[in-house]
Amino acid sequence: MNDLTFIGTIVSTHGIRGELRILSDFPFKDRVFMVGHTLVIDQKEYKIRSYRVHKKFDMVTLDDYQDINEVLFLLKKKVYCFKKDISLSDQEILDEDLISFEVISEDGKKGYIQEIFMASESNKILRVVFDKEVLIPFFSPMVQKIDKNQKQIYVKLLDGME
Repeated sequence: MNDLTFIGTIVSTHGIRGELRILSDFPFKDRVFMVGHTLVIDQKEYKIRSYRVHKKFDMVTLDDYQDINEVLFLLKKKVYCFKKDISLSDQEILDEDLISFEVISEDGKKGYIQEIFMASESNKILRVVFDKEVLIPFFSPMVQKIDKNQKQIYVKLLDGME
């Protein structure tokens, strides 16, 4: 399962032709939800036959399923994709991989990421535990360097955060 990454949950069907409504906040949707790409649901692989966005949902139909009654067994299931299909650049990283990184402050203190959450649509926050818990905006000057090979994040804490 380590080669898979969670991308969303099937919340309902749409129409009578077997279209599935997926609720997803996955940041790299444009690389996953493509016709011909593979989704993994209950450890079984499915190919995407069609894709579109409808309101806040990602709508897909899967090969071999033409009717609503054929896809009802997939309701409420978690949807995954293969990490290799995402093709991340050196500057991109999945949150689930980031959670294992060690956090090192400018003065050498070491901590770990307890949680990653979105404060708004574009504001990712790292909940980091050093001697005490601090919140660090991921897309800020406080994050100095991310070393994917060493699995380390170097941060500059503001006065009073140490």
